[in-house]
Amino acid sequence: MKIFSEVIGNIHADKNLATKIDGYDIEYLHLDQWTAQKSRFIVTGDKGTQCAVALKRNHQLIEGDILEIDNDNRRALVAAIELNPVFVIDLSEIEKLDKLQIIQTCIELGHAIGNQHWPAVIKGTKVYVPLTVDRKVMKSVMDTHAIPGVTYSFEEGSAVIPYLAPHEIRNLFGGTSQESHAHVHDHTPGITTDAHGHDGHAVPHSHDGGHTFHTHEH
Repeated sequence: MKIFSEVIGNIHADKNLATKIDGYDIEYLHLDQWTAQKSRFIVTGDKGTQCAVALKRNHQLIEGDILEIDNDNRRALVAAIELNPVFVIDLSEIEKLDKLQIIQTCIELGHAIGNQHWPAVIKGTKVYVPLTVDRKVMKSVMDTHAIPGVTYSFEEGSAVIPYLAPHEIRNLFGGTSQESHAHVHDHTPGITTDAHGHDGHAVPHSHDGGHTFHTHEH
């Protein structure tokens, strides 16, 4: 059994490494999103290599992390995370508005997201939110607020990875297994959702470069 305590690099973040192992025989460690959040576990690669991963505390593998490069045999060991879909909020339309309208729209969106305690990563004019609750709940929240100029869609996690830095990938896909504090009254026939949330003012907090919205009672 091979033991790994460090990550060499990431094929999505380091183009030189990606080029270096291009054409190598890649063995992938297929992990579900929750296993990947652990710092210690045992996994067998798709070509039979049994690996013990023992990273430093509070460290975790992300999609594309390289654990081993064998240049002599032109082989590499790479983590492949089965990522959950992502809720993508698009703000590109509000760029056309005046400054005051942009500020108002962003505050309204921050309030909507913060009220649900949804973690979020902001990249350019897009806000990436992991699926912490059912899609119908997230859609209902956005439709209820109906913020002008703000659109949304659901995308596969693997599709948004190329647009994110490693710390943003961790913020987006790490630690999303906890239950949401969403409070939604969905009046759509056949849908009943009433998880308790907290009304207040949404304040963005930055964690390792990403932005997570929380609400504070006054």
